[in-house]
Amino acid sequence: MNGLIKGKEVHFHEDYLYVKLEDNRIISTPLEWYEPLKQATISELKSYRLICLNSGIEWELLDYHLDIESMLEVSLKEVA
Repeated sequence: MNGLIKGKEVHFHEDYLYVKLEDNRIISTPLEWYEPLKQATISELKSYRLICLNSGIEWELLDYHLDIESMLEVSLKEVA
């Protein structure tokens, strides 16, 4: 990956994390891939902020950080 993947919105629906990218594509991954997010309440999940020039997501209350680009890398590994 080249580090140009930047998010603009984060959403949750049932068991999935969705990130809307700056170019309006949407990527999703199962919450079960991220144990701290899987265990979090809806309120905690909604309490996020985009960091690192919008290339990462931080849940300060959970002390958890996620690089958006890594969501794609994990997806590729899971498919292989």
